[in-house]
Amino acid sequence: MIAAGGLLAGSTVIGLLPTMAGASSHREAPLILGDPLVDNTDVYAFSSPENSDNVVLIANWSPFQEPIQGPNFYPWAEDAEYLINIDNDGDAVADLIYRWRFTTEDQRGTDTFLYNNGEVTSLDDENLLYRQYYTLDVSTDGGATYGAPIAEGQASPSYTGPASMGTSQEYVDNLRTPAEAEVDGGGRTLTTQTEDPFFLDIRVFDLLYGGDLSETGQDTLAGYNVNSIVLEVPKSAVAIGNDAAANPVVGVWATTTRPTLRDADGTAADANTGFTQVSRLGQPLVNEVVVPTGLKDAFNSISPDMDAAAADGAVVDRVLDPEVPRLIETIYGVPAPPAPRYDIFEVFLTGIVTNGVVDVDGDPNTPNPVDVDLNSQALNAAADPAAFQPSEMLRLNMSITGPTGLDMQPLEQASRLGVVGGDIQGFPNGRRLADDVVDIEILALEGISNVDMIPADRQAAFDALKGGDLVDSNDNAFSGTFPYIAGPNTQAVNKGGGSGAGGTDTAGGNGTPVKPAPAPAPAATPAPAAAPAPAASQPKAAATQPKAAATQSQANGYPRGGVETGAGGFEDTLVPALTGSAALLLIGAGAGSLIRGRALRRTSGTPGA
Repeated sequence: MIAAGGLLAGSTVIGLLPTMAGASSHREAPLILGDPLVDNTDVYAFSSPENSDNVVLIANWSPFQEPIQGPNFYPWAEDAEYLINIDNDGDAVADLIYRWRFTTEDQRGTDTFLYNNGEVTSLDDENLLYRQYYTLDVSTDGGATYGAPIAEGQASPSYTGPASMGTSQEYVDNLRTPAEAEVDGGGRTLTTQTEDPFFLDIRVFDLLYGGDLSETGQDTLAGYNVNSIVLEVPKSAVAIGNDAAANPVVGVWATTTRPTLRDADGTAADANTGFTQVSRLGQPLVNEVVVPTGLKDAFNSISPDMDAAAADGAVVDRVLDPEVPRLIETIYGVPAPPAPRYDIFEVFLTGIVTNGVVDVDGDPNTPNPVDVDLNSQALNAAADPAAFQPSEMLRLNMSITGPTGLDMQPLEQASRLGVVGGDIQGFPNGRRLADDVVDIEILALEGISNVDMIPADRQAAFDALKGGDLVDSNDNAFSGTFPYIAGPNTQAVNKGGGSGAGGTDTAGGNGTPVKPAPAPAPAATPAPAAAPAPAASQPKAAATQPKAAATQSQANGYPRGGVETGAGGFEDTLVPALTGSAALLLIGAGAGSLIRGRALRRTSGTPGA
């Protein structure tokens, strides 16, 4: 058993250096405003819908990209290191670091200001004058050294307009799909421009939606693009000892580094000898609405192992007594849950876990607020419980491969509210593309961990805030096949969003990536779904493995296993309330394998399809 409170109390104070810091998540810290090319926006981690033996990691950078914005558009920084970090043993130190570095081939010179001087229909088209290439390598010693490259390739270019690159679907066909590269040891990677998959009404910063909830329902990020890195690798590649069955939980966060010494033009100085972290992002909105402004830059300059002692415990103090519930009490009159908030501590800093494994409040006689073994690295068989360190990162139990209820049974549909909505595959157990993290975090901050079992003293909060920001899904459809994200938006933002393509569901679906069922032949009876492969057994669980979720026919031809994100909310959450010990051993949960195989590509003449 680990007394997390004891760990925090005994930590040495770490001084924070804002002058070295950056920021992440859509410009939320001051210093990153002048360096958008390295600004992290979001991180996603989920089990691959195509191959349940693989995990998908997506990290995005460079926010608020107007689709029609030349002449330089949105390159990757050549002197930066773009990193995805994995902590698989819970000591808050990266056990694996995937690193992407970029080089540029700029053929424009003094001849033209155009990014391309004609229609571009392939990555090697002579009309494409600005090209970027990347190298992917991996460190297993915390970034001290890196091995030989495991992938190399060309980045998809920025979308420059319909005359240059056609529709968004044509961009996907001609310039994105050919840029997918195989990774040594298995898997794939892609660096590309994509529509911003995060959806929310950002007017939370105007007195929490206008002071009367009147400022909701508008997706602030609709129409914008970001730069995205997608990595899909075998789960064994990121698990302790390459054993994902015994060690299924990993922590994930993205960072960016810049040369510590840079010349005035932004390039590395001759005397430079190292790199400094300038951006960091794990869970969404933590630094944005939990960490106060004076600590934002500093928070993003440190590694997770420094979180507990940072600023003499100020970051942890903000988690234990978050500002948002107190603001809601002041503005809306809804009493805040009493501090200290060990439920939020558990979600953000330890993963959801029973107190017999990690005791979040330091009192072994009291259960953890969410006393369930779900997604703490301390649950891994090969982890050392004594070395576990509370820290902020996105944690994923890779054994849960499909929408799964608290009763360990598969769900016919995913809940956009993730764990709060009774679907333990969703956020904060990793983050799927369609998880409604704003609504989830508002409810969690208000002390609501299960919408089907609301404490009496939180009912008023639920009644007032259950609609969240009223932005329940993305403006573009996601896909059930690699790379899962949509293509870039192609219209000016002031014309509205939703112009990205490449999804395999419909605009009305916008869902968690789930492989769509193939369309049946005319007048033929659809074939039943294949039986799932049995999930691997887990040494720390004895729960019965759930069966495959049933496919439910929909008007759009896709299964309800996650693509209908409008469903799965408060009125139709399918999961029974958590009772007794039925949900105490979630570490062994593993929904059946999802339907495999790639969908047929849609015609380029159907934009947004």
